[in-house]
Amino acid sequence: MDAEEISFTSLRDSVERNFRHIAESKNLPFIMEFDSNLPFAFTSDSKRLQQIIKNLLSNAFKFTAAGHVRMNVKLAEGGWSSDHPNLNRTGAVIAISITDTGIGIAPEKQRLIFEAFQQADASTSRKYGGTGLGLAISRELASLLGGEIRLASTPNEGSTFTLFLPLVYFGPSNSSPNSASEGKSNPRPSIALPVAMPRDERIEDDRANVEIGDLAALIVEDDPHYARVLLGLARDKGFKGLVATRGHEALSLARQYHPTAITLDIFLPDMHGWTVLNNLKLSPETRHIPVQIIPLEEERSHGLSRGAFSYLVKPAATEDLESAFDKIKTFVAPRTKRLLVVEDNDTERQSIVELLGHDDIEIKTVATGEEAFTTLLDRHSDCCVLDLRLPDMTGFDLLDRIHEEPSLRDVPVVVFTGKDLSGPEETRLRTMAKSIVLKDVQSPERLLDETALFLHRVVADLPESKRLMLERLHSTNEVLRGRKVLIVDDDARNIFALSTVLENQEMEILSATNGRQAIELIQANDDLAMVLMDIMMPEMDGYETMREIRKQPEFRNLPILALTAKAMKGDREKCLEAGASDYIAKPVNTDQLLSLLRVWLHR
Repeated sequence: MDAEEISFTSLRDSVERNFRHIAESKNLPFIMEFDSNLPFAFTSDSKRLQQIIKNLLSNAFKFTAAGHVRMNVKLAEGGWSSDHPNLNRTGAVIAISITDTGIGIAPEKQRLIFEAFQQADASTSRKYGGTGLGLAISRELASLLGGEIRLASTPNEGSTFTLFLPLVYFGPSNSSPNSASEGKSNPRPSIALPVAMPRDERIEDDRANVEIGDLAALIVEDDPHYARVLLGLARDKGFKGLVATRGHEALSLARQYHPTAITLDIFLPDMHGWTVLNNLKLSPETRHIPVQIIPLEEERSHGLSRGAFSYLVKPAATEDLESAFDKIKTFVAPRTKRLLVVEDNDTERQSIVELLGHDDIEIKTVATGEEAFTTLLDRHSDCCVLDLRLPDMTGFDLLDRIHEEPSLRDVPVVVFTGKDLSGPEETRLRTMAKSIVLKDVQSPERLLDETALFLHRVVADLPESKRLMLERLHSTNEVLRGRKVLIVDDDARNIFALSTVLENQEMEILSATNGRQAIELIQANDDLAMVLMDIMMPEMDGYETMREIRKQPEFRNLPILALTAKAMKGDREKCLEAGASDYIAKPVNTDQLLSLLRVWLHR
């Protein structure tokens, strides 16, 4: 538990943001009532509270076809258990009630539904889906927050779930709130609140003086000493500096200030740096900003393929840091970006030029591998589009030559091909090219998107037709809706949490609790779009399961996202070697997961 002050206004805004669109999609009135007698704020664990409220509201909308859903928040005057150890001894109690006009629950079933894997009856599961874990988890979380959940329901009329919480968090409800004051004459309970985490050290940056058009660098670094070093060097190079010590703060500052460039540490306390990078590159507002990552050496290519501009490995010498800022400053200076297109077919070459061309980039085209290599050596190119079928050499041969030349190794190459790639060919390509776009129905959008990413094109400055192509490609609901996903995890709580996130995107969910069961489901579902694979499972772990899946040719290109609580050096590489398409560390960040799903389902 992590107690903090939560304003009732922020609680209301959060609920509005997360559920208003669900109400509109179901044509259900969603009424929120916050009593005028409420104080400004209360103390609780915001993350756990949101889990409970999201589960109760999700159920309310799921089980209600007509009528309305109502959320009422007020100071309670009773209604909780008469023997509750916290609520009967604390001062004020708040009541958060969620009422629906749905199917309701029979009296004899009302206690049952708070038990794990239980629903009112079998038909509920068949019609509405779900694991039957949500209310069991919510009940335990309410207890940890020092409160409880009460239910009133009538079949076919609706239900009201009321969450009672102390206005000030006193710890789990199974502890005695008076324990800290025993033996003292003070009649009021004197409870020691959880010790607050030390606040991040505030680093004085230039955010108060940053204006539109300024040369500004956003430094994302949780080490205060290293952050100050980077801030000083940025200022020496003519940048105004913004400093974020947390991933969420970094994303907020990026959206607010639109910095010229970003330096990003991968290991942050609140979220993985890859999550920050993915969010930056999937937002039209920020995807053009060059990001210099500070990763482990072996993660360099992973970052560059995700749209990072360059990398710097810790600990870096002062001259390396200075050189990095010089490189960024040169890159962001106003100029026309250069794109090289390597394609021997005249018609296709012209189509690519028409698709990608605009006044913000200069496109040069060549028809042979030798011409391409000479051009890359003679003049700097910011990105290269490469067809694999060339008259004088294969695209693989050209990539080998590019990779062996130190000055060309980091030029982003987007392979654009109609060739049916074998497993070894695709693996080989992914070690040398930043992206692979197969020529199919969606290939124009994908090629525009990938090259725009590596050229750091400002989406807002593109012609309307190109902006619309990118918007369609990145439309979350369109790409996820109706797609079938298999979740493989031996912990039912994880299956529940992931299912909830994906069901909200109208995805179809299958689940397996071990590797053997997963393989059987994959073989039985030829329309499966994605697999989320936990690594740490008994008997047959995720690594072995993925190897078995990849042995079957028909599943060679099935996207598999590896999920693991381990985030140690080399784990990502181990996952990829075993057959994972990508990797995400637990606890899974919802935004990062959905971003990765969009990326892989587009591909």
